Amino acid sequence: MFMSSMNGRALWRTLSLVGIVAGAMAIGATASFAGECPAGKMVTDGQGQKDAGMAAKDVTDTVLASTDLSKEMVALSDHLFRLRRLEIQPGGIVPWHSHGDRPAMIYVVSGQVTEYASTCAAPIVHTAGDVAPETHTTSHWWKNTGKKTAVLISVDILHNQMDGDMM
Repeated sequence: MFMSSMNGRALWRTLSLVGIVAGAMAIGATASFAGECPAGKMVTDGQGQKDAGMAAKDVTDTVLASTDLSKEMVALSDHLFRLRRLEIQPGGIVPWHSHGDRPAMIYVVSGQVTEYASTCAAPIVHTAGDVAPETHTTSHWWKNTGKKTAVLISVDILHNQMDGDMM
């Protein structure tokens, strides 16, 4: 019954999405959370790093795929489940943004980036293999402090009204 209600393309997309989610979960389960706020540096939201007022610089944000969640079993109206690849050049910046309405997971594929989070009194260095969970309490900005391009994979749930918002 399930297969007869889907055409081949829809079935392939669904199976691909399931594979991506399973892969992301497997990576998250085995990857290091080394890029966390250093011990003793966690603070209440707003007491940590601040918005430095920087604009996006030398960052490419490519949406690889998205799924309209209003049409899925979760029936989350006006939301997309999105997979992106970000490439941040040395010195490049992902500007200050909040995840108040957009939970995400960031996997660092290669390179090094530094996160400046509102809940941490010190910068957080992320290297290849690190996973950074971003929840409703996350407000931050990122900078590539390394010498080579940093490549990140981002999986998030995006409220459709934010479609024009870069990060």
